[in-house]
Amino acid sequence: MLYAAAVCVFALMVAVASVGMGSAVKKRTEIFVPTGATYAQVQDSLRHSGGVKMCKFEIISRLKGYPVCVKPGRYVLQRGSTALTVVNKMRAGLQDEIRLTFGKVRTPQALAGIVSRQIEADSVSILRLLGDEAFLGRFWFAGQEIEDEDDGFDTLRVDPCNVMACFIPDTYYCFWNMDAKGFFARMFHEQDRFWNAFRRGQARAMGLNRVQVITLASIVEEETLDKAERPDIASVYLNRYRRKMPLQADPTVKFAVGDFTLRRILKEHLKAESPYNTYCRRGLPPGPICTPSVSSIDAVLQNKQTKYLYFCAKADFSGSHSFAETYAGHLANARAYRRELDKMGIK
Repeated sequence: MLYAAAVCVFALMVAVASVGMGSAVKKRTEIFVPTGATYAQVQDSLRHSGGVKMCKFEIISRLKGYPVCVKPGRYVLQRGSTALTVVNKMRAGLQDEIRLTFGKVRTPQALAGIVSRQIEADSVSILRLLGDEAFLGRFWFAGQEIEDEDDGFDTLRVDPCNVMACFIPDTYYCFWNMDAKGFFARMFHEQDRFWNAFRRGQARAMGLNRVQVITLASIVEEETLDKAERPDIASVYLNRYRRKMPLQADPTVKFAVGDFTLRRILKEHLKAESPYNTYCRRGLPPGPICTPSVSSIDAVLQNKQTKYLYFCAKADFSGSHSFAETYAGHLANARAYRRELDKMGIK
């Protein structure tokens, strides 16, 4: 009797081993398990993928207790993997990273939309967080800025106006099941790491804090696609800023009126009441008007030493600009550009 029972147990173990060790993944399969998902939902996702032999997966899942240990995340199941390998991976929550990528975006709404398509957090929760003054106020742009409280380099608290300075366009490896708070915390850490000792030193030498640098870089980013001339454009705005002249940056007017399609700035646009309208307000806007690229940020930090105070788009519509040290020179450049606009009927 005992012998028969032992034989049965041994046979069962052999059968289970055969199920667990044989190939269970027919093709590379990517599975997303939402936070709070049940075992039944995991089963549905796997069936829908068509990449896993469900009988093997379900037997090993039951034996390993996976139905009560479901963990969220993105799991990549490689072709030829065994059921035991798959269950052990998912049961332990050994999820695979995603590539989270974003480039230049102009508004928190746009950023939330782009990011929510790549991680579990939805756009509403991300956008709400980016406008949550109480939450943001727990974070500070740490200071290259602070040694002497009277030297003008105050440590800045993050707020809804400057929050976009927390996001450096790049590709980041992270886990899919991040919530909105996790996403922000990760990006804040990344921007802090971006501001290494060298960049902090450059900013301090210029008399600017990191938010001011990012804000100026965002204007430079919007002014030109030509990376080669970004240091020249940065020098124009720095020269105007240091002379306490209005920046008079057209991209800030577009941001102020909320119309990024404008091809020609008219007098009515220049009257827009907004802290972002640098025709009406002196100094820098309260925060960036987009998330500038690293090349634009470094163009500000490594700007050319010029006497330029003006620039205007070239009349050949090449996307490049003509620079001038005097207003008379600028007017000549501007007249040539406006003549071409009029010829093309651009209003």
